Amino acid sequence: MSRSRQFANPGLALTAPVFYVLLALSLKDRHGYEILKYVEANSEGRVRLGPGTLYTTLKRMLDAELLVELADPPDPADDDARRRYYRLSRQGRAALGGELARMEQALQLAGGRRVRRSK
Repeated sequence: MSRSRQFANPGLALTAPVFYVLLALSLKDRHGYEILKYVEANSEGRVRLGPGTLYTTLKRMLDAELLVELADPPDPADDDARRRYYRLSRQGRAALGGELARMEQALQLAGGRRVRRSK
């Protein structure tokens, strides 16, 4: 199954980079470097995206129509011609909602159980 097609299947978990990119864009439109910094900060450093991984992920997400690239920057005063800005699409919002529901269900299932930690 291609990575782009994977996003269309609501039963499959999203990868951590895709999840955090969707989360970043659910709050506001952002450019690539801003997404990269958001992901690192909000994953508490657990997910670190290099530029290659970030832009490959963004390309796949664009192909899957989870986000759109904006023609104009959200704030013209903050424009830099080298920056590309992204916005979450309706499909991206649905994918994020599905992933959050899946996570919530997993937490509820695990809520009353003790999980053994590996040594």
